[in-house]
Amino acid sequence: MTTIPTLTTPRLSLRPIQAEDWDGYSRLMVSERAVYMGGPFSLSVAWGMFCADHAQWSFFGCGALMIENKANGNCLGQVAINSGPLFPEWELGWLLYAEAEGQGFAYEAAAALRAWSRDVRQLETLVSYIDPDNARSARLAVRLGATLDRSALRPDPTDLVYRHYG
Repeated sequence: MTTIPTLTTPRLSLRPIQAEDWDGYSRLMVSERAVYMGGPFSLSVAWGMFCADHAQWSFFGCGALMIENKANGNCLGQVAINSGPLFPEWELGWLLYAEAEGQGFAYEAAAALRAWSRDVRQLETLVSYIDPDNARSARLAVRLGATLDRSALRPDPTDLVYRHYG
């Protein structure tokens, strides 16, 4: 069984999912804010996604980590390396709760998990599947150094695929 890591940055702790994280996660996933991820989702679908985010660690050695603010302990969202039958390649993904946006938390969390994937998991490349209307996530992918890969396989034919190297 894979040990789920806890990663730290100057401001954040990226930690395993806990049952207490469900409330914030479910509020996001059933809201209009989930539109760029294929939502809004029903509560039961959101629960399945929450459980799958955790289960990927056992199945694939990667999965989701919750983003926690070290200063106050607030959960800010999630960062993940997704795999499995729904993902043609290893995917670096992120979601932030509304109150956490615009403060660099997603960048900090994604950069830390990407470095872990390279240094510990030794993954040479990751992709981020991004809805073409999600300009904020596309800008973040570029800020992380990813480049648009028009030839990559994608789970949704309309997704943009940004490729991260090392």
